[in-house]
Amino acid sequence: MMERDAIDWGTADIRILFRKFFVPTLLGMLSMSAVTAIDGIFVGHGVGSDGIAAVNICIPLLMIFTGIGLMAGVGSSVVASIHLARGKVKAARLNVTQALLFVTVVTLVPSVFVMSFPRQTAYLLGASEHLLPMVRDYLVWFVPSLTFQMWIAVSLFVIRLDGAPKFAMWCSIVSALINVVLDWLFIFPLGWGVMGAAFATSVSIVTGGVMALSYLLFFARHLRLHPVKRSRKSLRLSLRNIGYQCRIGSSALLGEATLATLMFVGNQVFMRYLGDDGVGAFGIGCYYIPFVFMVGNAVAQSAQPIISYNFGTGNLNRVARTGKVALITAMGCGVTVMAVFAGAPDLLVGLFLDPDTVAARIAIAGFPYFATGFVFFITNLACIGYYQSLEQVRPATVFALLRGFVLLIPSFILLPVWLGVAGIWLAMPLSEMFTTVVILGFYFSRRIKLKRL
Repeated sequence: MMERDAIDWGTADIRILFRKFFVPTLLGMLSMSAVTAIDGIFVGHGVGSDGIAAVNICIPLLMIFTGIGLMAGVGSSVVASIHLARGKVKAARLNVTQALLFVTVVTLVPSVFVMSFPRQTAYLLGASEHLLPMVRDYLVWFVPSLTFQMWIAVSLFVIRLDGAPKFAMWCSIVSALINVVLDWLFIFPLGWGVMGAAFATSVSIVTGGVMALSYLLFFARHLRLHPVKRSRKSLRLSLRNIGYQCRIGSSALLGEATLATLMFVGNQVFMRYLGDDGVGAFGIGCYYIPFVFMVGNAVAQSAQPIISYNFGTGNLNRVARTGKVALITAMGCGVTVMAVFAGAPDLLVGLFLDPDTVAARIAIAGFPYFATGFVFFITNLACIGYYQSLEQVRPATVFALLRGFVLLIPSFILLPVWLGVAGIWLAMPLSEMFTTVVILGFYFSRRIKLKRL
């Protein structure tokens, strides 16, 4: 499990190298998503659609935190990759350590606020009076584990870069397995309901966070944590480095913010048109969205160290070839996922709720519409990751803003007026499709400019 391989980023066959990272990264990512989905399955059968709706109301807040962790993880791993390519091991270690310290501080302050005012936080997230007690319970029992969640978000990038993608995978798998066992125990034999689901998730996340941090403290090959000096000059340099990492990884934060926006605005629109049952139906779709997101993330993260390293050494031919492999993989995964969701909505919804319930029928009718966006969703994530890996912050950020805010929010507002309930499900597909068109236009316009030079 602690296997670490010497990796030749500059000469090894790109397809073999990408595959070596993609398979364990994908399995690890899906295991992370499984932690949330398992909650939903047990909550759906143990509590009902109201429980799913309550958890779904909490998820946007949790995704914002995860996005901050991914931003620091992407930024630190890109910077560390380039430092390693140039033989600056100490600088790479310092950047990783600074990223972990940053996410720890950023998480602790708002966590204390949420724990102090859970009722007010629940109202801010859009909880109805009926769902308020369950939303409050979930927040109180989950929020204490957020710091560990942030450690996982940063550390898994670094562990893969250090040459141990299988250990990164096991951090996620062990966490998911613990969550399965504890979800069943807390929700069914003990009857703790939504509170039990939150507590089970917290325990599993703490376990994964401890595993990941232990690797960086004691077992890492190159990227072991390094003490940070406390002088004023060192603090200033650390803040500068953290700011640079956040700039590089900002589109990763926007990626999570996209999911948070999708869920938050979708919850409001479904509540307006279909009430609590509509939020419960949309909640089932939102349990699956992290799986789709993680497939795109796995493609981007598997390509990132190869692209960043070769960009650092100036080998642009390998950069372009890696981008092509990543894009083909993303499109293939997108078509596969879309076919599964469009072809078997009753089976997928039935994992969470009895298909005869009102919420389940709404979800089964809406899933085929929702699924049309998955191929664009995954492809966009891979393209944004490509530009991140090249430290091209501006296009990556613009594309992330397009899919997450500029196009998504108007789609949610306008499409239900024109198309009814189907329009709510089609908001995400439309915004992702238009983002893909913009990315293609940007790519080909740059190629034309380069040919003219």
